[in-house]
Amino acid sequence: MVRLVERVGQGGYSEPWARSELFNRVYLDSGRIASCQIRPKALWGSMSSPVALITGGGRQRVGYVVAKSLANAGYSIALHYYSSKAAAKQSQSEIQSLGVECEIYQADVADGDAVEKMCAAVKSRFGRIDALVTTSSIWAPQKFESITAEDLRRNFDVNTLGTFFAAKSAGLIMADQASGGSIVTIGDWAIERPYAGYAPYFLAKGAIPTLTRTLAVELAARNPKVRVNCIHPGPVMLPPGTTEAERADLIDATLTRKVDDPESVAKAVQFFVDNDFVTGVCLPVDGGRSIYAQESHEINRGS
Repeated sequence: MVRLVERVGQGGYSEPWARSELFNRVYLDSGRIASCQIRPKALWGSMSSPVALITGGGRQRVGYVVAKSLANAGYSIALHYYSSKAAAKQSQSEIQSLGVECEIYQADVADGDAVEKMCAAVKSRFGRIDALVTTSSIWAPQKFESITAEDLRRNFDVNTLGTFFAAKSAGLIMADQASGGSIVTIGDWAIERPYAGYAPYFLAKGAIPTLTRTLAVELAARNPKVRVNCIHPGPVMLPPGTTEAERADLIDATLTRKVDDPESVAKAVQFFVDNDFVTGVCLPVDGGRSIYAQESHEINRGS
């Protein structure tokens, strides 16, 4: 029979974590004693826990779901936002309630200097960056006849350059760490089957697979323990205002007959973070949307 005894620090069996950040679990099994140091979940952030930076994680969309998943896995969280400070503070409070540290950082991801300063601030605060997930993006309809150079530049600035700047800055920090790190970029399932009305967005997102593979090569050359992979989400989180008819249409356009599942992206992120033999890979998380759809299903509700 195994008996579990919890002891706080060198003191007695008092209030949890009252005297020490560590507690001993002592197992007595057939006269053999094994003792190990365990970190209480409430104290993960104050110790040498891994650190994840999520761009675009301030608002409670896919990035927030990823951040919450990593927090539950024991990561300290750095949440990036651009203009939604109130939402970011709410997300910060909710993640902190899980018993981990969470800080918020403002930056324009299209500004390379600002992103570099943000990553430096995260490293200064937490001492390291172990995971980066780049969920920051813009996605808006654009009539083809009215597309201007500025429309194209804005999409490339945020969706392409924003991804590159974050991965470059965080990746170089990871390259200086013995443990390396994991970067997960976010593309889109529909770059393989683009639908009308979003040309600037698709041109920018279409660069993400090449960007991912290039970053994987460049950063591995500096530290083979730095890995870069990509997720192509499908209809994983429907935006406000989606009608029941649109929802039904989207469900019919998937092989899994399922939509509105941001946790599926969080699970894919966790896979990439955990598996140290996978790099340079682009993974569709779309319920089969990228390989099957009736022609009438030309509506997308992605991340």
